[in-house]
Amino acid sequence: MSVHIHIAKAHHASYAEDICAMIEEAAHKRGTGIAKRDPAYIKKKIKNGNSVIALDDGKLAGYCYIEIWESKKYVANSGLIVHPDYRGQGLASKIKAKAFELSRKKYPGSKLFGITTSLPVMKINSDLGYRPVTFSELTQDETFWSGCQSCPNYDILTRNERKNCLCTGMMYDPNKPNKKTKQEREKNIAKYYRWVKLKTVKFLDFLNPINLFL
Repeated sequence: MSVHIHIAKAHHASYAEDICAMIEEAAHKRGTGIAKRDPAYIKKKIKNGNSVIALDDGKLAGYCYIEIWESKKYVANSGLIVHPDYRGQGLASKIKAKAFELSRKKYPGSKLFGITTSLPVMKINSDLGYRPVTFSELTQDETFWSGCQSCPNYDILTRNERKNCLCTGMMYDPNKPNKKTKQEREKNIAKYYRWVKLKTVKFLDFLNPINLFL
């Protein structure tokens, strides 16, 4: 694999439509919720230096971008995607690690968070030091949550008064580093898997996800 991961520059904006198509296709195949992205929005992220792109001799292999919320109090690494031809090779972990590094460099005091239904992404986040949190600990910026409206699970989010959904919330707080050992993090991954399967069946009606990790 001759893939190189770059901090995206203005000339990479030409990949925006392909990136959006990859994200949407992945959502359809998984049958789970991923909010749709607009090419104009992705182009903006690329041009302002808030995204990471993986290329294999000019071919799009993967992508991830940074979002900033509440005057830099919160930062999210969103839209993580890997082209099907490059999956199963650890590329997602490398892209996310690069986006995490860029986020920490540009916004060192910010809390990094994400919501996801993807078990592999949860493992990647855990390896980077993220921990599971309730939705109340995430940004309350209405713009962030309005981005969920294109997700097929949005009715679950609204029905639960935005307290929980099929997604799991995770956060890296620079002021509260996760000091768990690798073995402890691996045990947590098993808990993530069980929790995701459980809430998919129960739709989170009467569950509080944080209880599984206390």
